[in-house]
Amino acid sequence: MSNFSDPGLSNEISNGDKMHKMAKVLWPIARSLTGDGVRETLAFIKQEISELNIESVPSGTTAFDWTVPKEWNITDAYIEDNYGNKVVDFSKNNLHVVGYSIPVDTWLTREELDKYLHSLPKQKNAIPYVTSYYQEQWGFCLTHKQRSKLPAGKYHAVIKSTLRDGELNYGEIILKGAEDKEILLSTYICHPSMGNNELSGPVVTTFLVKWLMSLKNRRFTYRIIFVPETIGSIVYLSKHIEHLKKNIIAGYVVTCIGDNNCYSYLPSRNGNTLSDIIAQHVLSHIEPEYKQYTWLDRGSDERQYCAPGVDLPIATIMRSKYGEYPEYHTSLDDLKFITSEGLNGGFLALKKSIKILEFNCYPKMIVICEPQLGKRGLYPNLSTKGQKTGVRAMMNLISYSDGEKSLLDISVIINIPFWELLPMVDDLVSHGLMEKHKECQLEK
Repeated sequence: MSNFSDPGLSNEISNGDKMHKMAKVLWPIARSLTGDGVRETLAFIKQEISELNIESVPSGTTAFDWTVPKEWNITDAYIEDNYGNKVVDFSKNNLHVVGYSIPVDTWLTREELDKYLHSLPKQKNAIPYVTSYYQEQWGFCLTHKQRSKLPAGKYHAVIKSTLRDGELNYGEIILKGAEDKEILLSTYICHPSMGNNELSGPVVTTFLVKWLMSLKNRRFTYRIIFVPETIGSIVYLSKHIEHLKKNIIAGYVVTCIGDNNCYSYLPSRNGNTLSDIIAQHVLSHIEPEYKQYTWLDRGSDERQYCAPGVDLPIATIMRSKYGEYPEYHTSLDDLKFITSEGLNGGFLALKKSIKILEFNCYPKMIVICEPQLGKRGLYPNLSTKGQKTGVRAMMNLISYSDGEKSLLDISVIINIPFWELLPMVDDLVSHGLMEKHKECQLEK
């Protein structure tokens, strides 16, 4: 029998709490594309998943049209006024420094300082997230309220950072299945203290890996990677592209998956891959009013996985999509914005999607005409109004089970969740009325 049912509610809520606690531990780490913050984050994930392999790629390595940048690390940064008061302090919030800022130790007038400051006039209490990965600059980020209150005078700007030849790091785990065909899950680990846009992805992915490892009989092989966004996925593709193009049959970018808002879906460039069909099917049944975006709204690593010449079948299931919520790329995307409930919901949406991949089959009736279900206890002896929905679903399942349509195809056609039809398939198989095949059974 196939087991599509989820564990008890209390256990799932516990998972949400555990994910939020993991995010809390990772929260203060100053992550970027490279450096100690990335290694510290990967080392913590490895404590949770000992099988995780941490890889390194030297600065200056060419990956398609890109080059791995120098490694950046930072130990402290601040702006202090003429009296020695720190008016901006990296140690209090690591968004205060523009990512990849070069080292600085200089005195400036208030007017001179202003061109190195970044704030959001329309969000006066939010610290923006700003980076300059590929051009050497420096700067500070602060709330607009802070910025507007800085008086005239002299200011001491200090950034204790280093830019040197080092390495880019990423994490990879491959879980072998009965088949060589692979499912790709990709998340990124390059943003500092932000909740939905950063930590939700790695923590949900970590718990998906734990669940996948608990499965005794995996059908597919799973390739899960924790990479710095953009440059990390490009580097990974440059090392594995031919294997991935040959073996990946579906997959998802895991990001922005932890808040309590409406679910969102971003398609692959193709728009009609197995990943797309499953994502739409799952979301249409767990939240019918989910937000559907187009490929023109892309913005994360799906850009690389679906690029011309790569063309992997990768889609994205999210809660609030990156760039579409006010807290995005600001200090307001915090540990209060992501919740145990939100993380758990995102985890379950992806878990359902993966289960469909694992249990999808091609059901085929092996009796002519409709079978007599009543004598097998599969049809109610008394016809009542409340029973008709389930009976109708089973009869529709039987009607479409010709060996040419997958169970997912049938689920979409009759608009019944896959996870409700699968037990019916098992019942019909156990009574000798149906066969289920891994591949399409075309009539010869």
